[in-house]
Amino acid sequence: MNSLAGSSIAIVLTNPKLDDNPIVYVNDAFERLTGYSRGVAIGQNCRFLQGPETDPQDTKRIRTALERGEEVAIDILNYRSNGEKFTNRLLVTPVRDDHGKVNFFVGVQKALPAEATEPTGADAAMREIQHRVKNHLAMIVSLIRIQSREAVTPEALANIARRVQSLQLLYEELAAPSYNSNREEIEMGAYLTRVANTIAHIDGRTGVRVNIASESVQVPVEAATRLGLILSEVMTNAMQHAFIGRDTGLLEVRLSRLSGGGLRLMVSDDGVGLPKDMQWPSSTSLGGRIVNGLIEGLSGSLSMTRGSSGTIVTVDMPGAASH
Repeated sequence: MNSLAGSSIAIVLTNPKLDDNPIVYVNDAFERLTGYSRGVAIGQNCRFLQGPETDPQDTKRIRTALERGEEVAIDILNYRSNGEKFTNRLLVTPVRDDHGKVNFFVGVQKALPAEATEPTGADAAMREIQHRVKNHLAMIVSLIRIQSREAVTPEALANIARRVQSLQLLYEELAAPSYNSNREEIEMGAYLTRVANTIAHIDGRTGVRVNIASESVQVPVEAATRLGLILSEVMTNAMQHAFIGRDTGLLEVRLSRLSGGGLRLMVSDDGVGLPKDMQWPSSTSLGGRIVNGLIEGLSGSLSMTRGSSGTIVTVDMPGAASH
């Protein structure tokens, strides 16, 4: 993965259940790669990146793969927003639900240097990222239980985009110069700090302070994926409900090592607190089902307590830490 350091991979998510398979999510790297903002890209078919000199055979190959619900890898001539041409190394893969229906296509993209004519050393890393995106997104789709006939609302797409963003932060950590591609572990403190800061930024309330404390601990990538998504769900729930009617507040995130190699994640707030008759996570809510599924995948446990001020969510994961 070190070959990707300093140059992010663009990730695109499209929804084939909507008319013309439009883009429903792009990451920051896509905006930098193409010059198009999210506002411009979302809602369009990916072919809007094509131009007069794009090879029709390349577009036909992509179209055929999408119609068949198959993976495709291709180098295609695309155009940036300023009209500049670039060779786009594109990997597209379908994400299927439990019934085998294609819910999304994930596109992983990287601009090739002008002089590149042979596959670069980044190919293996790109395919690794593609593999992770596909598997992780399939996990999210399974947890959300999106059925092929269900209507996809803007709110649902926004929630999916937020969860994909948490995954993108993980991939960026894997692409960092300090990451060793021979290890399947990640420094958890740095990753959770980025997730927490991103959720706070999305919420946009400067009066809510977020404090983060984490011991230095390495965690296997797959466990880190689930833990990052859990933090995203718990923080989002706190931001949406803990500070109703308030402009200020405090939210604290703490990751600690337990004896025996386990980990404890605590998220606490000084907000209004949950109603006495309310339990969270609840199987009746989407976020609650996702958290329960993620906890189960870690063989962990979650407890929610009401403090003197606010709420404390504690997640224990036995054996999650590597060393």
